[in-house]
Amino acid sequence: MSAVSDTARPHSEDPATTERQGPVKWLLARFGEQMPKGLYARALIIIIAPMVLLQSVLTFVFLERHWQTVTHRLSTGTVQNISMLIDMYEAFPKKHNVDTLTALAAKNLGLRVRFAPGEELPQVRSKPFFDLLDTTLSDELERRIGRPFWIDTVGRSDLVDIRIKLEDSVMHVLARRSQTYASNSHIFIVWMLGTSVVLLTVAILFLRNQIRPILRLADAAESFGKGRPMPADFKPRGAREVRQAAHAFVEMKDRIERHVEQRTLMLAGVSHDLRTILTRFRLQLAMLEEDPEVDAMRADVDEMQAMLEDYMAFAKGDSGEAFSYADIGEVLGEVSAQAHGGKGNADGKTIEVRIEKEPLVVRVRRHAFKRAVSNLVNNAARFADTVRVTAAKSDGVLSIEVDDDGPGVPEDERELVFRPFYRIDHARNQDSGSTGLGLAISRDIARIHGGDITLDQSSLGGLKAVLKLPV
Repeated sequence: MSAVSDTARPHSEDPATTERQGPVKWLLARFGEQMPKGLYARALIIIIAPMVLLQSVLTFVFLERHWQTVTHRLSTGTVQNISMLIDMYEAFPKKHNVDTLTALAAKNLGLRVRFAPGEELPQVRSKPFFDLLDTTLSDELERRIGRPFWIDTVGRSDLVDIRIKLEDSVMHVLARRSQTYASNSHIFIVWMLGTSVVLLTVAILFLRNQIRPILRLADAAESFGKGRPMPADFKPRGAREVRQAAHAFVEMKDRIERHVEQRTLMLAGVSHDLRTILTRFRLQLAMLEEDPEVDAMRADVDEMQAMLEDYMAFAKGDSGEAFSYADIGEVLGEVSAQAHGGKGNADGKTIEVRIEKEPLVVRVRRHAFKRAVSNLVNNAARFADTVRVTAAKSDGVLSIEVDDDGPGVPEDERELVFRPFYRIDHARNQDSGSTGLGLAISRDIARIHGGDITLDQSSLGGLKAVLKLPV
């Protein structure tokens, strides 16, 4: 049986439907399903995501250009020093001059230089796709030295290996990475994380104060919709639009309460007048002699009295009763006893009551709740020999299932039978003692509690009525 307001289960993806939607719409739909559903989380994303994206773009466009300029200048300086050493080596190729150049490069230029006579350059490696240093350094070596070279900018994290082919040897140069490249990754990370944390903190503090009045308004509306009193400290707060919505809700609530109060007073007057007339009928019939016709008239008056009670109960909706904690097992026991005692139609029939995890205590309008369950049980007992009532609480929902082995109700009419005075051409509706309001009254009471009643096929072969209330 479906729940109070069961959401339809999602159907499996139809390939034809997906193809008609197109891959872009399908991806957007899947992305939307993964997004947060709460207003608080969505508002944070709306505020933070554009700011972080804007910072990323600005950082990349402006700071990256600055880092490229610095890297180009550092690489140019390093290549100029290497070019000078090559010129000095070729001008003074004696052994003691090589030692002098090596010492001079290490002391004054910060370069570790070594000459390897007769050596060849290693095989050329593919350039890293995103390596600014490799591209800039290669361009400078080609432009200023113009000799075959080999560089390794990724082999050692803190050193750059440069090898240049001379006429009789290979010149090895090891330079610190900081001499050729202005590293920006840590600056970028610190900048992004720092500003993002500041923005996120400000957004959380601001949005929390803005979302709180909306949540309080939602709680008040939910409580009023379930027939419960609103929080005592509720009043319009927050932004102008939220205050307008709260004022509109309070005005709507007052109008509904005035309407219910006026209707209740009117119905109370009508009920009093009609009961007075029926009481006079009973007194007049009591003064007559016993006669079959008099007995028939008494039965008619009793039936009119029962019909009047049903009409008044349906019109009032039993909405004036306050909420209180009730033992559901005790209530169902009273309903079963009344049904067997003659107020229902269960004489000689079996009514089985099952309670899961007793004691089951929930907060309801006790008398209204009892009337709703009693109507379901009496309706089942009117047309069946066996009635099974099961009560359980799960995930904040109280569920009362009433199964019977009667003739049942056709599936296409299970919603129609909740209409007031609705009758069907079926074995379940041939009892002249029924006013046709029992199910309507029960559903009205369930909805006053914020729940609902639905009908389905019973495992006993008849009808199953399921009453579910949020508790």
